[in-house]
Amino acid sequence: MYALVLNLAAIAVYVAATGYLITLIRHQKPIAGPWLNALAITAVAFHWAGLYPILVSNEGINFSFFATASLVSATMNTLLLVSGLRKPLHTLYILFMPIAVLCTGLLLTTLQSQQYSKLNEGLALHVILSLLAYSFLTIATAQALLLARQTHQLRHHQTSGSIKFLPPVQTMEALLFELLWLGFLILSASIITGIGFIEDMFAQHLVHKTVFSIIAWLIYAALLAGRHWLGWRGNTAIRFTLGGFAALMLAFFGSKFVLELVLQIH
Repeated sequence: MYALVLNLAAIAVYVAATGYLITLIRHQKPIAGPWLNALAITAVAFHWAGLYPILVSNEGINFSFFATASLVSATMNTLLLVSGLRKPLHTLYILFMPIAVLCTGLLLTTLQSQQYSKLNEGLALHVILSLLAYSFLTIATAQALLLARQTHQLRHHQTSGSIKFLPPVQTMEALLFELLWLGFLILSASIITGIGFIEDMFAQHLVHKTVFSIIAWLIYAALLAGRHWLGWRGNTAIRFTLGGFAALMLAFFGSKFVLELVLQIH
């Protein structure tokens, strides 16, 4: 009951914050401000407080599909909140807050079918790194989508709407690669720490996760190398970012979705 109330409170504040953000955009007012930050802090605090008792028990850590999805959304909004104190990322709330509402709502409908696993210190480190890598690279993907929209509008001489609230293209692009570098480095550490826990990829159902994680790593590595040596930017950077994220999503959630929800293998 305690967790249910807190998660419902998180949903309510996320919805209120999203509505407030949409109102600011429609009235062409600055997005960043104390009220938006206050709503974001409150929503994230309720989210973590409601998620913790569902994630952690004497049986271990809950890694069911929807619990993991809610955990990822909480992490993304937390990283966005912290990063937004120094960088112009507030516009991304309009994507990640509704995702948090969806993930939290789906989690509340599946509270009776949770899975718990015991973690040692090494595996816990791998899980944390994987979570951070996925979250940072998801934020980078959202940044790439905003950059694509901004570039399209500028090329077609459209200067109204949401583009007015975005920083210059050069700033947006620089921020994208900062997020990509950070996510890539953490993803690399995640892959390295995970190698030690692979005994039999087929028996552990890790084949698809491993393959797609490596594909994602190679795509991000190619993009960052191309940026450094060949000056890749614009649409090339956006396409590589989206391709890497697609592979990473299949690695992080694709096999889990098939195993848990389709084949019902736990």
